[in-house]
Amino acid sequence: MLAGNEIKVPDYQRAYSWDTPQPGVKSRKRTHTDVFLKDLEEHYNTASESQTTYYLGHFLFEKNGDTFYIIDGQQRLTTVTIFLSALFERLDEIKCFSTENSEDYILRKDTICFSTVQYDNIFFKDYVIHKSRLDTDGLETESARRIAQAFDYFRSELKDKSKEQLIGLLRIVSEATCTTHTVANETEAIQMFIFQNNRGKRPSNLEVIKAQFMYAVRLRANGDSDAKIQNIRQRFEDIYKAISHIEGYISEDDVLLYTFRVYVNSLWEDNPVGKVMAELKKDSALIFVENFTLALHQSFGRLKNFFSVEEKRSIAAHSLITLGNYATAIPFVIKAGLFNLAQDKKDQLYKSLEDLALRHSIIGTRGKITRRINDEFQGFSNEHIDITPILDQIERLKVSKEYWLSHWNNTALENALKGNVHIPAARFILWKYENHLISQGKGYAPKRFDDIQKPELEHIAPKTEPKEPRHGYGRYTERFKNEYLNNLGNYLLVSKSHNCQVGNVPFSKKHETYVHLRQQQEIRDMVPDAKRWSKNEIGQRQKKLSDFVLQNF
Repeated sequence: MLAGNEIKVPDYQRAYSWDTPQPGVKSRKRTHTDVFLKDLEEHYNTASESQTTYYLGHFLFEKNGDTFYIIDGQQRLTTVTIFLSALFERLDEIKCFSTENSEDYILRKDTICFSTVQYDNIFFKDYVIHKSRLDTDGLETESARRIAQAFDYFRSELKDKSKEQLIGLLRIVSEATCTTHTVANETEAIQMFIFQNNRGKRPSNLEVIKAQFMYAVRLRANGDSDAKIQNIRQRFEDIYKAISHIEGYISEDDVLLYTFRVYVNSLWEDNPVGKVMAELKKDSALIFVENFTLALHQSFGRLKNFFSVEEKRSIAAHSLITLGNYATAIPFVIKAGLFNLAQDKKDQLYKSLEDLALRHSIIGTRGKITRRINDEFQGFSNEHIDITPILDQIERLKVSKEYWLSHWNNTALENALKGNVHIPAARFILWKYENHLISQGKGYAPKRFDDIQKPELEHIAPKTEPKEPRHGYGRYTERFKNEYLNNLGNYLLVSKSHNCQVGNVPFSKKHETYVHLRQQQEIRDMVPDAKRWSKNEIGQRQKKLSDFVLQNF
């Protein structure tokens, strides 16, 4: 398959999405490339006994001239190519295999046998195939970073293998079997993709819907189908480019859900796939396909701008994204972009939605926020581009005592802040508190969260009682461990290196290191003699931080 053909990933397909183990990060979770390599190694260790060839799975192609466009199996094929390139490089380094023998698998003269999507292909060619690029600086897409991570991972894993193991792995892959199906009719290719069970990473809801759209157009559009299919391809090419920028923040299927909520103008919708499939059965299916692919195109473009452009220019956007719990906010963000809302109005909207999201994170109620702001969402339209009703409703939720609205009010928030606050929310609060302390001085701009080097939360009184008898934290009673250790008042924002430095030491030693952020200096001012940090001090600081949250969120 690789030796005799030129294979390409069409640009309307998703880019490389397989995960790879991160260097220095221990995790029990298996990744796609990790499983791929372990499968090969296991087959190598047992092949002499079983005498079976390795099966790489099924691949589906659409043939166009002399080029085969891969419709299904491209993640595996990309990984195989990356692996072979790393393997041939290692074999050449130990002088046991000539790179000329790799020509048919990766290169034929100047022709690369396999090409990924256009926007990643130059990097793929330079970093993986020719190895003329040595750095990964300035990569714009997550898929390009995944390509680099996979190649670096295989390089690292192959470095310590023996000559016999390397040649054995090459033999397994080069002699592997697979099944392929090639069609010239795109309708058949789409239909097969829809019904085929995939090995590896299952297709997302968005991919399934894209295939269903193209299939519906082929069946219904008659003589106009080519133009309509091309329109879908072009829109999904842009969509997948956007996904490569935003997938670290939000999943494509979540964007599909939020797009559908915007499309039908209701936050109550939870089943976009079912509703889309129902629309495709109607006589108006082609109109729906045209309108909804446009809506998807606009949503992904809007969110690409939000996560990669606004995040850098607007502290309000940066803050909402840093909080992380922005599911409720995203449909509003999409609408704000569609309606060309002025940036100052966007910032007001982001801040208000952030307040609500933070309250929901801290309080942890089962009440659904979306149902309390759905009317305001529906009223926010191209004809009524006014965010005042949204802001007013969120302010109402903060103070209301009505049962339906009171889940997020100040009383509920104050009570929740007295207990254990989850680390992501506490870390966010302390970053905002740092900016509050900075703002007390004249002319100081707020500090971005990523200005703090690898920010972490430190337990001032450590989770494990120090062995020193006079450590300064008081008695570690059951009440102290349950009510004070994970209390907001016992958390401090520090850098990762600072956190590693202080560790499980007496308070007097920690006190000496608190010289970096304003809140660290505040701890020194609270306890100038550095003798004691126990439940009284934690309670005082908790009250101060609780008042800050209530006044600012």
